[in-house]
Amino acid sequence: MPDQSIPQARTPETAPEGDEFENAAPGEGISRRKLLGTAGATGLVLGAAGGTVGYAARPAEATPLTSVGADQVMFHGKHQPGITQGLQARGHLVAFDLAAGAGRKEAAALLRRWSQTARRLMAGEATAHDDTDVARDAGPSSLTVTFGFGHSFFGRTGLEKQRPISLDPLPDFSSDHLDKKRSDGDLWVQIGANDALVAFHALRAIQKDAGSAARIRWQMNGFNRSPGATAHPMTARNLMGQIDGTRNPKPTESDFDQRIFVPASGASDPAWMANGSYAVVRRIRMLLDDWEKLSLKGQENVIGRRKSDGAALSGGTETTEMDLEKTDAKGNLVVPINAHARITRPDQNGGAAMLRRPFSYHDGFDADGVPDAGLLFVCWQADPLRGFVPVQRKLDRGDALSQFIRHEASGLFAVPGGAAEGEYVGQRLLEG
Repeated sequence: MPDQSIPQARTPETAPEGDEFENAAPGEGISRRKLLGTAGATGLVLGAAGGTVGYAARPAEATPLTSVGADQVMFHGKHQPGITQGLQARGHLVAFDLAAGAGRKEAAALLRRWSQTARRLMAGEATAHDDTDVARDAGPSSLTVTFGFGHSFFGRTGLEKQRPISLDPLPDFSSDHLDKKRSDGDLWVQIGANDALVAFHALRAIQKDAGSAARIRWQMNGFNRSPGATAHPMTARNLMGQIDGTRNPKPTESDFDQRIFVPASGASDPAWMANGSYAVVRRIRMLLDDWEKLSLKGQENVIGRRKSDGAALSGGTETTEMDLEKTDAKGNLVVPINAHARITRPDQNGGAAMLRRPFSYHDGFDADGVPDAGLLFVCWQADPLRGFVPVQRKLDRGDALSQFIRHEASGLFAVPGGAAEGEYVGQRLLEG
């Protein structure tokens, strides 16, 4: 499991720097935020959350939303939402296949509907038609909706010549135990929000908008720690209890865009992918019963970091650079040669880097009481052949963590740049 992750903090800039795994324009009508008196001109800074909300004159009986509910992400922009924003408390990943007989025309109409719905919901408004009222009392709650295209989409729509080389299928890995029914897909949608009902409302709206044009291929539900659950913003923990996300690239780094986003003048990518990115999606089951049998020292040696604070076993704090050459009194490497954090370091993989933005998941227990739980791994990069693939190949050859995880589903999706005002996502591909 490649080890570069995204911090739990609501803005990536608040994350520490260090090492790895263990680590819209408003629509027509009046939005819920305005009805609840949370949109206005006087700015209120929301502390570490990094958002700004204004309060306008409102009816005396109205109650303003909390900061979590009021936070809004813009739909329109250079990049699609849901990539550089901080981790959200709830998430849904869903893949669709176009219906038999549906082609480019139907796909364009679908992306137009989806974009309109996403824009409205991200602004805290109801859907244009037949809203279910599931999120009636809530604000935007940092909702993001992100759209991508799978390899098979281009053949279904007669756009094979526009399919990027970077979307070629991922190679097979020896650790794969993939369920083909829960992998790939023509279209992919990522939904995240800091309120479970807001996230579900968006999922249901997207499914209804698909109508007869597309059917769900697979769908997965995830979660992260809720904003404000810790005393201060900190890197998230995964279901193994490890701090997960220390070495994630940060937007403040000078080379962030070139590592994560397709350049506007990319030579190897079609023009419609300008400012877009590629998402690798993997359902990674954690074998928690086996993992929890390890001693604390055993777990830390597998990862290469202290479980308590995420610091490298070579010493310091979470952000201290890992000393790969440090040895103990017996001459043994302090960070084991097969430790996950050592293997996944970019400087050990030709500079390969990806922006990890995962969700944890738990889908109950099997007949023997074994938890079906783990990570809905989502990573972003300008080129998966230079980002995800080389790191995963190296992990495949000797990662100590590999005996405690199982890759059960996989997908690779081309995620175009953000839609400008008046555009829908993918318009430059579908109408170009």
